[in-house]
Parts: sequence; structure tokens; C-alpha cells
Amino acid sequence: MSERALSPAWLASWMIRVSGVLKPMADDFERRNGFPPGVNQVRPAGPDDQVAARTLTRLGLVHPDLVVFYDSIGDVTWADVGIGYFVDSARDVLLRLKEYGAVDIGSKQDTRGLAIGSNGGGLCYVAGLDGMIYRTRTATLDEPELTKMADDLRQFLELLEESLTQFVGDGAPGCL
Repeated sequence: MSERALSPAWLASWMIRVSGVLKPMADDFERRNGFPPGVNQVRPAGPDDQVAARTLTRLGLVHPDLVVFYDSIGDVTWADVGIGYFVDSARDVLLRLKEYGAVDIGSKQDTRGLAIGSNGGGLCYVAGLDGMIYRTRTATLDEPELTKMADDLRQFLELLEESLTQFVGDGAPGCL
């Protein structure tokens, strides 16, 4: 396993770190904003999430790190961090794949990826089979224009954590 590959231990540590920032943010949200917070959590994976991750593996459209992710984390929902950040459940990724197909990442017919989440502005995050994470430049997956956001899922999760920390510190939404 490479140093950058995801492991359940690294994901557990990440989940503890971000949950430790999310809880006080949510606890203070209503006082600061005058209305209750939305959902702001990292949901641990359950058996259904793990079954859906195995289904993604059988389809051959997923990098191994994404399977490790879905074995540990069911989804990420940060409704009140900036404009919002969302990493969908494996089941939602499968439903989107069934309904819309894989996302074209490049000009080659064989360069495909999976839409795995979005920000609250409607831009989608796409995971390539090579492990890279992209974001659409517009709120559509039809002939998407993509910007590379991270070399791998671990870097993407680190960027999410940085965005959360920055938002809590100064209210700026971060780079994602």
C-alpha cells in the first residue's frame, strides 16, 4: 500500500478530526445565524454502504481508495460549511450511474469517472478510475468541463478538512 493510499485507520482519524470541528460549529450555528443548522456530519458506513461499494467494485469503474472510503464512511454532509459540501453515499453514486451513466473525463472514450458528490453551488465532484478527483466548472454532467481538484481521494479529503477549518476560522468557504 502506498503512503497516500487510504486506510480505515486514516479515515477514522480524519472523521474524528472533522467531527471535532463540526460539532462546536453546529452547536453555535443558531446563535450566530438566527436559525437552526442543517445536517453537518460525517456518517459512518453501514452494511448497505459496504454492499454498494462492493457493487461499484464489480462494475470496474472505481479506484480502490473509493471502496476503502465507502467501507468506512457512508456519506459526508456539510450543509452549513460555506455553500455546502457533499460526498454522496455509494448507493446514491450507483443510482446516478444507472440513471445517467459514467462521466466523460477526457477526450478518450475510455476515460470515465463517477460523480461522487457536489458543493452547494451545484458543481459536481467526479472520481476518475485513476484516483484523481475533478470538479465540474458548470452545474451539469452533460459534456462536462472539469478542473482537477486533487491527485487522489486522500488529498481531496484533506482539502475538505482545510475548507472546514478555514470556514470555522474566518467564514471563508475554502477552495472546493
